[in-house]
Amino acid sequence: MTHEFILDGLNCAHCAAKIEEKLTNTPVFSEVRFSFATKALSIKCDKRNIKEDVQQIVDSIEDGVTVIDAHEHSHEHHHKHHHKGERVKIVLLIVSAALFLAAFILHLFTELRLLSSILAVVSAILSGYDIVYEGIRSVIKLRIDETTLMTVAVTAAMILGDFVEAAAVTVLFGIGEILEDKAVEKSRRDIRKLADIRPDTAMLMTEHGFRETLAEEVEKGSIIEIAPHTRVPIDGVVIKGETTLDTSSLTGESAPLYAKEGTELLSGMLNHDRTIRIRTTKAYSDSAASRIIKLVEDSAKNKGESEKLITKFARVYTPAVIVIALLIAVIPSLFTGDWALWIKRALTCLVASCPCSIVISVPLSYFAGIGAASKHGVLIKGGRFVETLSKIRCFAFDKTGTLTDNHISIKEIIAEGNYSEKEILQLAASAEKKSAHPIAKAICDHAAMKNISYLELSDYSEISGQGVSAVYHGETVSCTKPQRGNGVEVRRNNVLIGRILLKENIRPEAEGVLTKLRSLGIPHLYLLTGDKRQNAEAVSETLPIDECYSELLPADKVQRTEDFIRRHGSCAFVGDGINDAPVLTRADVGIAMGLGSDAAIESADMVLSSKTLSPLPAAVGICRSTMNTVKANIIFSLAVKLVIIVLAALGLAPMWLAVFADTGVCVLCVINATRLIHKRITDK
Repeated sequence: MTHEFILDGLNCAHCAAKIEEKLTNTPVFSEVRFSFATKALSIKCDKRNIKEDVQQIVDSIEDGVTVIDAHEHSHEHHHKHHHKGERVKIVLLIVSAALFLAAFILHLFTELRLLSSILAVVSAILSGYDIVYEGIRSVIKLRIDETTLMTVAVTAAMILGDFVEAAAVTVLFGIGEILEDKAVEKSRRDIRKLADIRPDTAMLMTEHGFRETLAEEVEKGSIIEIAPHTRVPIDGVVIKGETTLDTSSLTGESAPLYAKEGTELLSGMLNHDRTIRIRTTKAYSDSAASRIIKLVEDSAKNKGESEKLITKFARVYTPAVIVIALLIAVIPSLFTGDWALWIKRALTCLVASCPCSIVISVPLSYFAGIGAASKHGVLIKGGRFVETLSKIRCFAFDKTGTLTDNHISIKEIIAEGNYSEKEILQLAASAEKKSAHPIAKAICDHAAMKNISYLELSDYSEISGQGVSAVYHGETVSCTKPQRGNGVEVRRNNVLIGRILLKENIRPEAEGVLTKLRSLGIPHLYLLTGDKRQNAEAVSETLPIDECYSELLPADKVQRTEDFIRRHGSCAFVGDGINDAPVLTRADVGIAMGLGSDAAIESADMVLSSKTLSPLPAAVGICRSTMNTVKANIIFSLAVKLVIIVLAALGLAPMWLAVFADTGVCVLCVINATRLIHKRITDK
């Protein structure tokens, strides 16, 4: 079974990686996945109650972290939780900053060295006592992190008599830590807002009127009332009233949806101005908003390759930098004899080297990108699919329901003999009016559009799999499918009097989307369908498609996709049906249309919740922006650290500058990552 928890109070990315590693190496646990962005942990284990076991492992690595069952962790808790003593810490930091400033001025402009040193020591104690405490605990646990490095650096600075610099380091580090925590927490809040689309309660109709109840307790088929300016809690169909709804949180579409009796609504839609009643068609947990939230939350646990690489890199990087610092401290000192100078330079290198800016910002970048995509109606199931889509150069599309809208319309009416097109359409519509077949509906809709009235026919009958027939003035009128080609043949007393040619309605956005994909540098676009060749070519000739493959079974689609992967390195497939599940699984990125088919959604790596292709170019653009942000944060962090380490080794970088290389760079990288959430990308 799968156990889900929240690691409340965990703000150290380095510690998070160690916790995940230790849980993964625990024999009874399998498929351990943790998201630093959401603090969500999932573990597969046969044992029923593992909370205490997880808490023990967490406590062995990081104090002050509480393991909470995910279903008990309320939204309210997220917003009201504050670390114990945070305000006290801020007050102490303000006091220590004032003392440091006084000590610094006295040190520069007066001869009062003793007073300056006393003020600096008090400042360092007030702002750095918790750092030293955590650093000592880390050493006891045989763990090297930023508090360990800072403790060593500050202690050594004190021993060497650099009291003002020790105070500067602790004050700047304290300020940086607060800014870092605030930046990370803000990014988490922004990410949580993306999933804040599902109300927890519903107004349920009972024998005694409407009463407010928990939405998860509302059964399928119940009647609930949606007041103005509230969200739909559960999927359903309107049974009373009409209104307009904001669907942007689900689909990314800004245009409001007009709803009346019979209109299907999805949970998460925001009712505008009128009260309506709906009959629920799904349970709360199966409704659209619940599924979207689940997809977004789970996506953070499917880490991208860069994210995994950074975690491995951090394990090697910190020990390597410690070795370099030792070499800087020892080797020059053996030649010069000035141990104090070179130890100080080595400590500056250590402070600058902490990898937190990378370890924190990379997972936040992925999740911010996934969150930005969800605002466009694109649900991405993990960082690795963000990476893959950013590099994709080949797209394959299903036809029916993907490039076309599942509707049929009249392409052309060909009359034979003395009959006119209008007469053919009138006879056909009159014969088809009682049929529920999509072709019959297309013919009747076309007649209504042309303002053609129905004739009085009798003896209606439907020929299974062939068509319909009826009697008009004692003569049989039949509409049947031809032996070759598509469309409908209209006969009167078995004499062909006309043919109605049909066409599938191509999605209005399809051509523009494919053109935009080409402009984004995706040169290979293919059509894969199980439909007949003639129908497939009719669609592909209208759109900028390179090649069209028709009459394919699901296994054939998989084979074609594998061929595209061999030819182009990777391939994304877009489809909507149950029969697309195998190829959605096989493609490098499987993209499902809408929230309809459970099989397609389960098999897909991305979901276009708006049921349109419109967000697809934006999804590619967001994935590329996300990867650019990940690379920029990594390069910027390593470049700044490298420069300051070199300057420190040469004696040109003071320790306070090393603190900026640690916490300052981390804050900048986190801000750069969260920028993705608010960035609206249209075509690129």
